[in-house]
Amino acid sequence: MGELQKIPNKPLRKGYTTGACATACVKSALLGLVTQKEHEKVTITLPMGEDATFYLKDLHITEKKSSSTTIKDAGDDPDVTHLAEITATVELNNSKEIKFIRGEGVGLVTLPGLEVSVGEPAINPVPRKMMSIVTHKILADYNLENHGVDITIAVKDGEKLAKRTLNSRLGILYGISILGTSGIVTPFSAASYIASIRQGIDVALANNQHEILINSGARSEKMLRSLFPEIKETACIHYGNWIQETFERIAESPEIHTVNMGIMLGKAAKLAEGNLNTHSGKTTWNKSFIARLAIEAGYSEEVSNQILSLNMAGRLREIFIFAQQEKFYQILLKYCYEHCQKIAPKTELNLYLINNDQTHIKYIK
Repeated sequence: MGELQKIPNKPLRKGYTTGACATACVKSALLGLVTQKEHEKVTITLPMGEDATFYLKDLHITEKKSSSTTIKDAGDDPDVTHLAEITATVELNNSKEIKFIRGEGVGLVTLPGLEVSVGEPAINPVPRKMMSIVTHKILADYNLENHGVDITIAVKDGEKLAKRTLNSRLGILYGISILGTSGIVTPFSAASYIASIRQGIDVALANNQHEILINSGARSEKMLRSLFPEIKETACIHYGNWIQETFERIAESPEIHTVNMGIMLGKAAKLAEGNLNTHSGKTTWNKSFIARLAIEAGYSEEVSNQILSLNMAGRLREIFIFAQQEKFYQILLKYCYEHCQKIAPKTELNLYLINNDQTHIKYIK
């Protein structure tokens, strides 16, 4: 996962989660198996009660097994699985149980801390429930309650797609996760990102990592990890723009004794004023506030006025040399530090301002 993308300034189209797509494939495939007829169009009910219709392709039916495929439509969300081919293959069993089997391109859970047990396919609880409901309904409708179903979910090129996610550091190997709590993908939604933050912290704790690194994205993490090479990848969390939610989860976790935080200058300029969601669509840096910080740090009115003429926070480096001893950056970090500590006061926080050239300034408390 790299740096966050900007939100387009236009109406955004919603899409469907991998979990909803997998459920539609299961319904089509199981109906095909029990009726021996192709079902190229199915409607499922999403967790919030809304119906959604899916079109299937590559239907293959034999007397013993059946499979169906759909193309995931994530709407206008920059989802790595947009247009991915998701396939469900089903077979009846005599155990009366629904068994989920990892097909090619679906991840395998290898570390504790997730909602799914180690050794299981990375199919989250809500998608499992959606598929189970559909399966039980079809078995009941066709008087097959004495049977269970083996459900194999596969994603074409899923292992390749997973390299563009943080799955590996969560211990999810060989493919993507089948996700979704509502069945709907809301474009540029904070919900999925915040869920990944919480998930990352859960995995760190489950693997006895009590000192974590948090960064806005890949660039700041690269620098910070060079300072803490002993800290494992499973203890590295991307907070993106959601600083408040990250520290709220940290505050809920007394086992975390130390947080090492990297932040880029543009986000620091927003956080210093108390903006704990730093997305450009939500907040902009306040030049007047930053100018007042310079005055507070002992700089002249002339310097303060120079700040007011800037069009980007990143250009503060044109006025203040990016160096540890520069008083401006220390007072900027002081305000950032205080806002984060208010949320998680019992956790030791080390704060680092990261430059584009991978140099850094540490906040001296």
